[in-house]
This record gives sequence, C-alpha cells and structure tokens, in this order.
Amino acid sequence: MAARNDMPNGIIGFMADYHFYHPIEVRYGDLDPQGHVNNAKHLTYFEQARVAYMIELGLFTKDQSFMQIGVILADVHITYFEPVYFGQDIKVGVHPAKLGNKSMTWEQTIVDADSGKELAKGEVIMVTYNYQEGKTVSIPDHWRRKIVEFEGLEKEKDMP
Repeated sequence: MAARNDMPNGIIGFMADYHFYHPIEVRYGDLDPQGHVNNAKHLTYFEQARVAYMIELGLFTKDQSFMQIGVILADVHITYFEPVYFGQDIKVGVHPAKLGNKSMTWEQTIVDADSGKELAKGEVIMVTYNYQEGKTVSIPDHWRRKIVEFEGLEKEKDMP
C-alpha cells in the first residue's frame, strides 16, 4: 500500500524529503458540485496518509481504538495548486518536519501518481494527547526513535 520514495524517475525537488507515500482512491462522494474533489476532502486524505505512516512505523496498530492513538489536530494549512478529479491516481506524501516536546509538525503533499505533479500541499500540527486524562503528553521516546530511523536521520536534531 505505502511506499518509500517511489516517484517516477526524473521527478526531483519537493519530493526528495518525502520517504512515505500513501495511495488514495478518489471516490465519487469526494466530489463537489464543480466536479472536482472538495477542498475539505484534502484534509481527510492527509489524515489517511498520516495514519498509514504511523501504522507503517508501528506507532499504533489497525485494531486500536482512535482513543488510543494519542494524537489530536492542533493546526492545519493547505495550499491548493490544481483540482483533483474522480478516477485520478493520486498519492499523499507524509514528512515529519519537526518533533517538539508534545507536538509534531507534518508536511504533506498530494501528487498525481502518474506524473508526480504536486496538486496540493499542507502543514499539519498534531499534539500527543491522553484522551482518558484529557491532557497533552510528551511524544513517546519510541515514536521519536522510529521516526528518526525511518526518515534516515542520524538524530532528531537533523530534522529540518
């Protein structure tokens, strides 16, 4: 399902920092009256890819309740470059840009899977959260280690 940097040959630039892509099926129900993917669905696509990234790294499993994931959305920014259409092959890149004490900044991109053309990009800030206690918590050390290892960094401070 997911892949490490599987962009077509010759595609360079913004994609160099993305080691993880998750394919997304554009469903008919994702469309708005103008015939392209509704702007709000981009956020859903970003979320699907982040969850797939976290599952891929073993930060949680598919059988866990969302209440056990331990992250909550704090901030999001999306820039739209081109419309996405029904049946278009797309994938979403996920790249952790910053790991704070309790927050993680994720850069994400939606690209055409065939051409590699960037269709949208975004920045999402997630906060690690204990839903049972109703409070923020520090990012678990094993999450940090797995992210740094997967991204091919020598240490966390090597993150841009």
